[in-house]
Amino acid sequence: MRLPACLGIMLLAGAAWADQPVGITARLSWVDVMHEGRIVRIERAADNFNQIDPDFAMTSRPCPPYCIQPMQLAPGVETIGELELLDYLRRRDDGVLVVDSRDAEWLARSGIIPGALHLPWTRLHPAHADAEAIAAILALQFGASRTGLLWNFENARTLVFYCNGPWCGQSPTNIKQLLALGYPAHKLKWYRGGMQAWKSLGLTTIPVGKP
Repeated sequence: MRLPACLGIMLLAGAAWADQPVGITARLSWVDVMHEGRIVRIERAADNFNQIDPDFAMTSRPCPPYCIQPMQLAPGVETIGELELLDYLRRRDDGVLVVDSRDAEWLARSGIIPGALHLPWTRLHPAHADAEAIAAILALQFGASRTGLLWNFENARTLVFYCNGPWCGQSPTNIKQLLALGYPAHKLKWYRGGMQAWKSLGLTTIPVGKP
C-alpha cells in the first residue's frame, strides 16, 4: 500500500527525531550521585517519545488538599529547579542532604530521586511524631545540636526538600515546621517541581519496594 506523500514525510521526520540524543543540558549528558552506598547515574530517558507516568498526568486533583503552592514558600527559603537540585545531589557529602518528604505509598508508586533520603513528612510533624523523635532527627541526621531547650543550627546541614510537585503540601509542611523550630531559612531549599517535574523531564528514578 502506498502512503500519501505528506504522511510519508511525517513518518520519516518522526523516525529521525526519535533518534536524537537527550541530554540534561547541551553540555551535560548525565550526573553520577551516591545512593545508599552505590553510584547511580541520573540521565534523561533516551526515547524521544517517552511519556510521563499516569500518576502524574492528572491535572485537576481536588483542592484542598492538593492546592497549588506559591513560588516562594517563606522569606529566605530558596526555590530551586532541576539543575540546582542535581548540583545539591552531587554535594551530598558537603553538608547537604536532599529529602524526599512523601509518604511510603507515593514512594512505592513512583520511586525516589537518586541520592535523596526518604523521610516521610509525618516524622517531622508534632501531630504525628513525639518531640524526642523529632529532636533525634534534627541532631543525628540534620547535624543540629541542642543545649537544654535551645537549638544551635550553626553546623546543621543544608536541607533540600521535595515531594510530588507544585500541588503537594508535604515538603512545604516540613519546611514550615523547621522554620518554626529556628532552622535558618538560608539552609532550607525547596524543589517546588518535585516528582511531577522530575518525571516530566524523563529523569532517572530508583524503584522502591511497596510499604
